[in-house]
Amino acid sequence: MPIKNFGELAVSDLHRLALELAEHGLAVADPYNAVRSSVSLDGKRILVGGEVIEAEGQIHVIGFGKASKRMAMALNDLLGDRIVGGVVITPDEIGYIGNIKLVRGNHPIPGKDTLNSSQLLLDYVSSNVSENDIVFVVISGGGSALFEVPEDGISLDDIAWISRELMRRGADIFELNAVRKRFSKVKGGKLLRFLKAKKVVSLIISDVIGDRLDTIASGPTAPDDTTFRDVYNILKRRGVWGYMKDSMKRIVELGLEGIIADTPKRGDNIFNKVFNIIIASNKMVLDAMAEKARGQGFNTLILTSMLEGEAREVGKVLASVMRSIDVYGMPLKRPVAILAGGETVVTVRGNGIGGRNQELCLSLSISIRGMNNVVALCMGTDGIDGISPAAGAIVDGKTYYEGLEQGLDPQECLENNDSYTYFSKLRRAIITGYTGTNVNDIFIALMK
Repeated sequence: MPIKNFGELAVSDLHRLALELAEHGLAVADPYNAVRSSVSLDGKRILVGGEVIEAEGQIHVIGFGKASKRMAMALNDLLGDRIVGGVVITPDEIGYIGNIKLVRGNHPIPGKDTLNSSQLLLDYVSSNVSENDIVFVVISGGGSALFEVPEDGISLDDIAWISRELMRRGADIFELNAVRKRFSKVKGGKLLRFLKAKKVVSLIISDVIGDRLDTIASGPTAPDDTTFRDVYNILKRRGVWGYMKDSMKRIVELGLEGIIADTPKRGDNIFNKVFNIIIASNKMVLDAMAEKARGQGFNTLILTSMLEGEAREVGKVLASVMRSIDVYGMPLKRPVAILAGGETVVTVRGNGIGGRNQELCLSLSISIRGMNNVVALCMGTDGIDGISPAAGAIVDGKTYYEGLEQGLDPQECLENNDSYTYFSKLRRAIITGYTGTNVNDIFIALMK
């Protein structure tokens, strides 16, 4: 996915190289490219991430997520008519890719389309997949909302209610997932109970910091380490238990008594037929960009792929690394490429237009003002940054002063969460459009 306003942003060789690194990272994260880089054919055998999959029976493709369409396209182009059918749930596409049916689900909140399409997927695998077949499962961010079948007696409204209550009371994503898996027929490895296939190959694009398989799309083909006892303790500790419907309590109580089976655990024989492989992630993108930067003669450091925190504060921290290099040559001497990835947050205080990546860049540009021969950018790999039309921004040591010359107060724009207004007027906002993938955010700093 190219940066649409590349030429406008490439005002120097250093700017151009930073943008080229970003485009290289986006290419690695592209769903189609990621599948074709991970899956290949050797006669009748299919090679997936170095593993050999013997294709004796029929091949099916199912999946869900914002990137699932292009993932399915890649498999179809590779395997063609060997794929006998399948169902893939996307946010907005209907139709066919070869023999694979595309159906629509709801995102970011699951609704009627999600329920209907999810049941269609389960009906397909129940009726068409035999014990000698191979099922490819394409999974990406957004899969939790696009694929959901509640347990009997539970509605989507029930799951939405308990999710809101837990978040309101401070529950983290791992607590939320543990609870939601108990009220779903397909999350937490439960999808495997519907698949009679000889081999299940899950191709996964990670939008989760740390790439936990049990968290990406709520881990439909991955072991779940949590238990009904964990869930009961979470519900009691967060003060939700007393407000729950009797039908929801009953599921937890039956689970505690062992009457309802828990989610599949590590060591369960059901996972003997499963091969889960992450084909694109933030770390993989950072590794690819680092290799390209080294090839351009830069001393290169990947700080982390787990960058978190308030965007404006993270911007200050990243700027401090750049200043340390500038003054002391630590942790590396110029020419330097500093890379990082993850996902920050913004506490909205003002009424401006912006996003976490642009807010990080604005904060950083204030801290690095006056530095020479430096360029930095931060962008979301999905091409969407907050409520703005931009993916992120690119800045240098002059960006702060350019704002002042345009009558903009950088600090005031930061306090008003108005980073897009700032960068759009300076023509420093990065525009990609929706990229069709998401492996969190990337940060690049070059110093020559």
